[in-house]
Amino acid sequence: MSDGQIRALEEIVIYESPDGGKTVYSRKSGETQREMVKWDPDRTARLLKFTKWNGIMDLAETEPALRDALEQVEVLYELLRDRRPKPELW
Repeated sequence: MSDGQIRALEEIVIYESPDGGKTVYSRKSGETQREMVKWDPDRTARLLKFTKWNGIMDLAETEPALRDALEQVEVLYELLRDRRPKPELW
């Protein structure tokens, strides 16, 4: 086998997806480091919302009105969460 053929084998790109194609990673054959080539848009939306809520919580530390509103949201969340039917274990 010539050097050209060996290099060609080393440059094979492998595509992998842990979630059925929503998120796709690529890596060169024989390597473990991979690069994301496709991202699930639902994950992106959740990440953006999480980032926004993080900022809201930070700002609530210095803004009493926002802190009060967040406390009301937390109470509402607890009430609604407790009303949800509990999943059956058996």
